[in-house]
Amino acid sequence: MKSETPRPVKRSFSIRGHRTSISLEQPFWEALKDAAARERIPLAALIARIDEQRGAAGLSSAVRVWILDDVRSASVAVSYDGGNRD
Repeated sequence: MKSETPRPVKRSFSIRGHRTSISLEQPFWEALKDAAARERIPLAALIARIDEQRGAAGLSSAVRVWILDDVRSASVAVSYDGGNRD
């Protein structure tokens, strides 16, 4: 049985005084909300920070890449044992 690919959900934000919108699949929205909660900042503030660092990439793509990096970093932190060889 073929699983359906989730459709992107479009949401609008105000970043530095201008309105913009991004489209992400629901799992990305959930990961982004979790990251904002973990950092104790509003979702819009996290998106603004990603926007500042994105260079020429589209904002939706930059958010997806940021989430991937965040998940990878968390995975490395969890698996790191401090270098102990006991």
